[in-house]
Amino acid sequence: MFGLFKKKVEENPSVAPILVDVHSHFLPGIDDGVQSFEEALDILRAFSAMGYKKVITTPHIYWDYYPNTPEIILKKLHVLREKIAETDIDIKISAAAEYFLDDHLISLVENKGKLLTFGENYLLFETSFINQPAYLVDTLFKIFALGLTPVMAHPERYLYMHNNIQLAEDLVDRGVLLQVNINSLTGHYSKEVKKCAEKLIDKNLVSFLGSDCHNMRHVGVLKRSAQTKYFKKLANQPILNNTL
Repeated sequence: MFGLFKKKVEENPSVAPILVDVHSHFLPGIDDGVQSFEEALDILRAFSAMGYKKVITTPHIYWDYYPNTPEIILKKLHVLREKIAETDIDIKISAAAEYFLDDHLISLVENKGKLLTFGENYLLFETSFINQPAYLVDTLFKIFALGLTPVMAHPERYLYMHNNIQLAEDLVDRGVLLQVNINSLTGHYSKEVKKCAEKLIDKNLVSFLGSDCHNMRHVGVLKRSAQTKYFKKLANQPILNNTL
């Protein structure tokens, strides 16, 4: 009976004014994201229905688990673009990468190796979810020295950030940009992640919103997330997604 009074979730709620997604895993079979082109096309069709005009997909480059290279990623992107062109899906797609802050990334940075960036030389990176890397600040300095701007993926998901919002403020003061996952706003990952995301939003520390979509199940969460109070609040802040 009480279910009659639950808030109804729109079938295709709009993500407006956000038109560009900057974090997803839509290239089949190279990480923990989609595993077929058909799955990628189904998700992109759902994204288009929600109002996205462009997707920047970001496969993992985590050398111990997903040893992807720019060549592997761009080859998959080319095939996916061809398949999109054969459909009625009205969406553009490009690719960057989500780099894990490990020895491989440090080596690429120190040796000026090829890095997949997006927009104005933005480099998306993630860290361990448990412990803050001892070499975090040093590596960020080296990334800046290359003329790149580091973008920290989903800082709200890092346990070391939950009770240390000052770290997020310090990173932003250094010029690092923060990308929050939209699905964090429903408590999809945990209540603590949701609280941390809300703190980052309240302090105006967020520069990018990302879906971090891996599969169709995440699309369902995204639809709920797009109707939350904090999504609407964040969408009215000077987010950089639509500049890409």
